[in-house]
Amino acid sequence: AWLGLVPRQHSSGGKSVLLGISKRGDTYLRTLLIHGARAVIRFAEAKPSTTWLNKLLGRRNKNVAAVALANKNARVVWALLTRDEQRFRSDYAPSPAGA
Repeated sequence: AWLGLVPRQHSSGGKSVLLGISKRGDTYLRTLLIHGARAVIRFAEAKPSTTWLNKLLGRRNKNVAAVALANKNARVVWALLTRDEQRFRSDYAPSPAGA
């Protein structure tokens, strides 16, 4: 949420209304993440596959998919920074509590 990559919420009386992205936080960093996501989408469209991104592109607009991918990438970056990891490991699983 601190990057402004989540929907702005305007809710009242139990009725939840989600608007466009909130655009809070660092504009430059958000722009870089979205441009990177658009580059990935450009190549993902050329390759037919059943990845999360291609399924999303089948249901949503390219710009919505770009923001969703930027949000996902921001979460990965945040996790790497908070755990002092040097590299991303796709097979990473946190240890169970109490182990």
